Amino acid sequence: MNKPFRLAVKAVILDEQSRCLVIRRSHVNQHFVGAWEWPGGKVDAGEDFASATLRETLEETSLKIEITGLAGVTQFEMSTVYVVLLCMEARLTGGELKLSEEHDAFAWMPLGELSGQALPAQVRDLMLDYAKRKGTQP
Repeated sequence: MNKPFRLAVKAVILDEQSRCLVIRRSHVNQHFVGAWEWPGGKVDAGEDFASATLRETLEETSLKIEITGLAGVTQFEMSTVYVVLLCMEARLTGGELKLSEEHDAFAWMPLGELSGQALPAQVRDLMLDYAKRKGTQP
C-alpha cells in the first residue's frame, strides 16, 4: 500500500531560562496518550506551515507565538500515512496558558530534563537531539 505524506508542525516555545513548553496528551487522543510533546498538529489543506504552527499552538494552549527559527525535521510512519514533522522554534508573544481537551497537563521544562520524560517514540530522538544541540544535554 502506498501511503500518502501528511505535514505536521510543532512549536518549541522557549522562555528566558531556555525552558520549553511541553504539554501532556490526554485520554481523548488516539495516539501517544500520556506522552509529553511540544504544541502542534496537522497542517490543513491549503495552509502554509507557519500559519499552521501559529494556529495549532493557539488552539492547544491559547498562546500567541512568533516563529524564530527551525528546530528540526523528522518523518515517521503511522498506520495510514507517513508524517513529515517540522518543529519550529518560537517565542511567546501573548495569551494566557489554557489547555484544550487534547492535553491534561503542561510544564515549562529545562531542555536537559526532556530525556527523563515519556516522549512520543516517533519524535523522541528529534526532541533529544534538539536539546543536545542547544547545549543542555550531557
